[in-house]
Amino acid sequence: MATPADEVKKEYTFRKFKDGDNRVDSWNQQIFKADHSYKCPTYVLQTPPCQGSCPSGEDIRGWLNIVRGIEKPAEGMDWQEYAFRRSTEANPFPSVMGRVCPAPCQDGCNRNQVDDFVGINAVEQFIGDSALDAGLKFTPGADTGKKVAIIGGGPCGLAAAYQLRLKGHACTVFDDHEDLGGMMMYGIPGYRTPRDVLHGEMNRIIDMGVETRLKTRVGEDVTLEELEKEFDAVLFAIGAQTGRDLPIEGFKEAPNCLTGVAFLAAFNEGRLKGVAGKVVVIGGGDTSIDVASVARRIGKITNVHENDRPENVILGQTAHDVAGVASKEGAEVALLSRHEIANMTAAKHEIDDATREGVEIIDSIDPVAVVLGDDGRAKALRVRKLKWEGNKMEPIEGSEYEIEADLIVAAIGQTGNLKGMEEFGNERGLIDADSNFQVPNKPGYFVAGDIVQPHLLTTVIGQASVAVESIDHYLKHEEAGKRPKVDVHHFNLLNKLRETHHEPAPFKPEGDEKVRGIDRGLRGTSDADFAIHNFEDRSAQQIISADKLFLGHFEHVERHVRHEDVPTSEEVLGHFEERMKGLSEEETIEEAKRCMSCGVCFECDNCVIYCPQDAVYKVKQDEHTIGRYVATDYARCIGCHICADVCPTGYIQMGLGE
Repeated sequence: MATPADEVKKEYTFRKFKDGDNRVDSWNQQIFKADHSYKCPTYVLQTPPCQGSCPSGEDIRGWLNIVRGIEKPAEGMDWQEYAFRRSTEANPFPSVMGRVCPAPCQDGCNRNQVDDFVGINAVEQFIGDSALDAGLKFTPGADTGKKVAIIGGGPCGLAAAYQLRLKGHACTVFDDHEDLGGMMMYGIPGYRTPRDVLHGEMNRIIDMGVETRLKTRVGEDVTLEELEKEFDAVLFAIGAQTGRDLPIEGFKEAPNCLTGVAFLAAFNEGRLKGVAGKVVVIGGGDTSIDVASVARRIGKITNVHENDRPENVILGQTAHDVAGVASKEGAEVALLSRHEIANMTAAKHEIDDATREGVEIIDSIDPVAVVLGDDGRAKALRVRKLKWEGNKMEPIEGSEYEIEADLIVAAIGQTGNLKGMEEFGNERGLIDADSNFQVPNKPGYFVAGDIVQPHLLTTVIGQASVAVESIDHYLKHEEAGKRPKVDVHHFNLLNKLRETHHEPAPFKPEGDEKVRGIDRGLRGTSDADFAIHNFEDRSAQQIISADKLFLGHFEHVERHVRHEDVPTSEEVLGHFEERMKGLSEEETIEEAKRCMSCGVCFECDNCVIYCPQDAVYKVKQDEHTIGRYVATDYARCIGCHICADVCPTGYIQMGLGE
């Protein structure tokens, strides 16, 4: 029996047609009618992953856009200098970093989803070398009358001195070496960081008015109490220049078992000129590669006098006689790593270079004990093979064997030397720091760099920048505050508008129309010139990923690769020329053009071309600057989101109206 119409539960009844319908339409037409919406495009600045991956927080996208010609230089400046100024806002060592940084920025580059990463290091090297050739200098800020003591003249201490001088604070760098540079000078061989390049970039900082006190050790030659009286703040940047011993039987007892840090320091100071017998290096990181490569270059002394033994030279007990080391042959060098070669922490190209130079790399191997001879010296290293299953390591039973060795070098990590400053040390021989790089419960003391946690050169430079901001707040009696989620040196559109004389007009609220106490005069301000309209800066909160880009816009373009002068095993003996050859100016510009400018407009015109309503338009030429190339007429816009779909860089988002 049918239910009467007036008893039907209408709230549960589906009606395909309503009263008054007189036409049957296709369901497709009803469902896919969304060619418009209430949303309109807005322009959103985000941080690219290259910059988000850079521990020193360089505005990489910014200086790549300068090199390629999208962002124009300030008045009276060429693009080479402008790119240098942008780069060094975060990092004052572009020539050094362009050569030796393992480039986590390139690992994070969104271009990897298209073909190959942008050669960021190569462009940075060109920027740095061009600045040195042009003799560019840094200008300190106005003097504040404050003084800061920096303990340590390595990359962290010098980067901190640079940032402090930009803010106008005086600073004095204390270092216990004869020269500045820290691990850049004493830990990295000259064929990777040419000394004229290194000195050029360090001297540019010193020329800002930085005082130095070399061969002066804080804690011995001068006390911390004396520093407290003379300076307004103290920054520990002493690095971690004490190598870690291999924690196995016999290592500490044998005089010819040494650390990689000591080995490289002796070489870079010009004392170590040869090895004797077979060299076995334990590690897997960049330091172990440097030790092995240096040993191959300096070669083996065939007729070994006791004084010529490497351990005596490295420990400073004697010096190599030039005549005695004149006749040498290639040294036999083995590098042992617990990890498989593919998972070693050293950069892949460094591993490949070492192999080409004749270094034998033995992976999945674990040192067990040092085998001592009757004279107390190490004669071999007992090892066992390892089996890896995922991230789990298991020794292979019965796989032990001995590797003959005349010199065993451990490059497995570093720690600090806090003699005279023990009260600041922790149980690891390092110094604790809070999120703002202040020493906890020690007002006026700050710390940054490897002495907090050994890491990359670029990492300690980034920490120096953050520490200086904290010091600046401290000297001004301000709260340090919370660091941003994406803690880098961000592009600032307002500063760019000021530089190009397009800054917004002063905001004057007087005379606004008020209705019932509400400022109606501030409604509908799209024509007003006191604000940057339809723009949102999310760079301190968001990193833009590849899935937010229109990757179909980008064609496959081969990377412009720098030439490396890597010697073969037959050529390596005595080969100390620089390996990394820079790109030409033309190649540098072409490589910069491969940058996809993730997170900011790079002026491709897609949004203008594809907008069906002609709502997106180019701004007037005299109003144009980076990030302000196009605008939207919202009276024409229907919210079809085509402009956002075809924006290669993810700069346009459909958010206005939410």
